[in-house]
Amino acid sequence: MGGFFGATLSCECLSDVFFGVDYHSHLGTRRAGLAAYDREIGLQRSIHNIENAPFRTKFQNVFEEMRGTAAIGCISDNDPQPMLMRSHLGSYAICTVGGVTNAEELVSEYLKHRGRHFDAMTGGRVNTTELVAALIDTKDDFCEGILEVQRVIKGALSILILRDDGTLLAARDRMGRLPVLIGKKDEGFCVTFESFAYQKLGYTAERELGPGEIVSITTEGVTRFAEPLKEMRLCSFLFSYYGYPTSCYEGVNVEAMRYRNGRIMARNDKKSGAAEGIDYVGGVPDSGTPHAIGYANESGIPFARPFIKYTPTWPRSFMPPSQVDRSRVAKMKQIPVHELIEDKDLLFVDDSIVRGTQLKETVDFLYDNGARSVHMRSACPPILYGCKYLNFSPARSDMELFARRVIRELEGEEGDKHLEEYSDGTTERGRALRRAIAEKLHFASLEFQSLEGVIEAIGLPPCKLCTYCWNGKE
Repeated sequence: MGGFFGATLSCECLSDVFFGVDYHSHLGTRRAGLAAYDREIGLQRSIHNIENAPFRTKFQNVFEEMRGTAAIGCISDNDPQPMLMRSHLGSYAICTVGGVTNAEELVSEYLKHRGRHFDAMTGGRVNTTELVAALIDTKDDFCEGILEVQRVIKGALSILILRDDGTLLAARDRMGRLPVLIGKKDEGFCVTFESFAYQKLGYTAERELGPGEIVSITTEGVTRFAEPLKEMRLCSFLFSYYGYPTSCYEGVNVEAMRYRNGRIMARNDKKSGAAEGIDYVGGVPDSGTPHAIGYANESGIPFARPFIKYTPTWPRSFMPPSQVDRSRVAKMKQIPVHELIEDKDLLFVDDSIVRGTQLKETVDFLYDNGARSVHMRSACPPILYGCKYLNFSPARSDMELFARRVIRELEGEEGDKHLEEYSDGTTERGRALRRAIAEKLHFASLEFQSLEGVIEAIGLPPCKLCTYCWNGKE
């Protein structure tokens, strides 16, 4: 994934953009960058690798190196950006958020024309943001170029551009799978992915861009270049997992949604008589915790933290590039509270079960420290399809998804014809899937939130939500 933040002000804006980008650090772990515009210097840029250090430590000297009244920046889990471009449209900086799944096809089509080329990376791959810039530059103006990008790409991509006169251009992806918000204060405007980022910096809400909407932003105001489209498919997984708790998307707060989601799961367990005799409810930190709080509040079972993550040195367990190192760091971070584990029946809520590797290690860790039983609840339905829009999970095949592998083991390729049944915990196939996963991961019991439950917790019309990773429907 990734996130971006930009501002154009009547005064120096680099401080706002520095902290605004830093507030998106939960969305990416690989690269970060800033670009600024100053009337005397022009466009400037700085990019750093943040795999082994947080954004703010890598950019702590940026105020000595750059300045400007307009700037953009991003956190990226993919390619280095922002890119600085010079074309017939002028000089500009550009960054993107999202994913393009047909990039190779678009590169090949672009290179059919003589005189065109890209700066290739290792293996010949092309930086996605550079590809987007190249496609924009095939048209006569930025608006036409962005519309062309939205038309030809498969996936979902939001775009933020800083022109060489300090103007910002912002475009939300065509189906509105990701948020793009505009904030306002006396000195000008900002653009952000996460709503709390501008709130902390003294901006008030101006508005949220609609699907496919394109705007130009100066210190004087916001001008619409392309009208928002009617159809929207906001990513539901934003609410379940990677959205920050204090953010709001389409008016829905993430933390409040997770409390509602947990309450719904608890009500379902009450109806079925599941999870009786539990001593404590806990969350698999960090994103499972608010779902667990909701579950505990509804069920009346005490909420507890039977283990604490040690985060001063490794704030995120998936920062290391290899799975082996990620698993090792995750294990090292788990510090048990023995009084809350030994001889206790525990129920944990996790945001999702994708590959299951770290979750099994967590459960084994709890048993090793004396737990009598460990029950598991997933705050979303079984993930049966790899995301083909945002690349939030780097699965190269659906068979990398734990639930799909278990289904294949249960029924072979025939199981692929019955995925809807397997997702439904009230069917025989659904119960078989849950029993098989529980056995493999050492759960005393397992249940998933239903698709209907997630949608109810979000509170938006189902037609406005993307649920592809759960039901395969576009």
